[in-house]
Amino acid sequence: MANEPDTSQPALLTPKQKANLKRKDAIRSKYEEAVRLYAETDMTMDAIARKCNFTVSALGAYLRRNCRELVLKRHNLAVKEGEDLQSIKIFKEGKQNVNAHIKYKDAVEACGALQYIDLNLSQIARMSGVKVAALSNFVRTHYPDLLEWREKVRRRLGINDNLQRGARPVCTGQYAEAVELYRTTELTIPEVAEQCKVSVGGFGQHLRFYHKDILKARKEKRKQAQAAPKKKIGQLLGNGQRHRPAAGTEEKYAEALALYRDTALTMKEIVARTGVPAEGFRFYLHSWHKDLVLERLGVANGEAEVADLRKVRIRVKSVAAKYETAIESLKLHPRPVAQVAAEFGLHPEVFREYLCKHEPLLAQSQGMVVNEKGKLVSRISQEKYAEAVRLYATTPDTLKSIARQLGLVYNSLSGYIRRNYPELAERHRNKD
Repeated sequence: MANEPDTSQPALLTPKQKANLKRKDAIRSKYEEAVRLYAETDMTMDAIARKCNFTVSALGAYLRRNCRELVLKRHNLAVKEGEDLQSIKIFKEGKQNVNAHIKYKDAVEACGALQYIDLNLSQIARMSGVKVAALSNFVRTHYPDLLEWREKVRRRLGINDNLQRGARPVCTGQYAEAVELYRTTELTIPEVAEQCKVSVGGFGQHLRFYHKDILKARKEKRKQAQAAPKKKIGQLLGNGQRHRPAAGTEEKYAEALALYRDTALTMKEIVARTGVPAEGFRFYLHSWHKDLVLERLGVANGEAEVADLRKVRIRVKSVAAKYETAIESLKLHPRPVAQVAAEFGLHPEVFREYLCKHEPLLAQSQGMVVNEKGKLVSRISQEKYAEAVRLYATTPDTLKSIARQLGLVYNSLSGYIRRNYPELAERHRNKD
């Protein structure tokens, strides 16, 4: 039909969609060579990252997010038809990695065979072509009962290699403070190691080997944190880290944050002065310093959860600073709003609107004076009707005749008298 829309042409993209497509194409081109090497060679991730000038974490994140089928293939993970690739865990917590299982399979079998019971772990590792420390860590993590079985059998058979079993006293003393700190706080292993001046790897290994109960308790905390609906700053997360910005991010925005907190500069001015990206700084503020955002917008605490902060903001800090000097001057020396606006280079109507919204008492008092009876009256009206009030109070003339004499509007004069001098109106009524 003639009125049907033409669907043969692709729908026009919005500027935002075009920008997103352009950004994705740029990222795809950036990692194209690294993806090719990962798919067609046996180079390690570290080697590919060095060759292509990427960090290992950045390259790994890109591959897991955009080329997950290649990552699963390299880790020998089978994919069922129709299965969501993103739902397949490559590294499962507490579980063996497929490649690691294949690598240490023969060595683990040798550890559990009576045929090699006379060999120690180092000899088995050399026989299997793997590193001693790596095999020891793998067996302690995934087959802890196997080591205990070997020791019992060797002891029963009278095989003694004169090696220390269990935690050495010197290691126990070295890590005692770190173990207690890790048990009683929510600090991560690297943070505890740095604070106690011990090796990160050594401390982690000491916990895995000799303090599995502490790691188990921390794992439970992480599960509870992961299930929590809202994360608080500094709180433990499900990945074992704490919910807070990275140290580099804090350092990057430190100067801009100080200006945002201590001055009335606008976001645009702060970004221009410090050179930080506007969107990044805005995201940083809303993520980690929401209290400062609310304070600057003048949002009440009870309304902090409102989605659109513009609907509940009371007084923006930068706008308040703009009018602060003019308002103080107006309070000290009452005069017309238009005059004050002209003195401080402000738009009179905008300034008057701001006063009515945020300084209602001051706005109401503008152009008002206190008469002899203690009432607030308009200064202009007082001056305009002063002679009429005097004549009305000291002569028997009617209000209409006084209005004609002075060229005033009778209705306006009558209303002014009734509101501010009712006793004069009552006196004249009684005379009549």
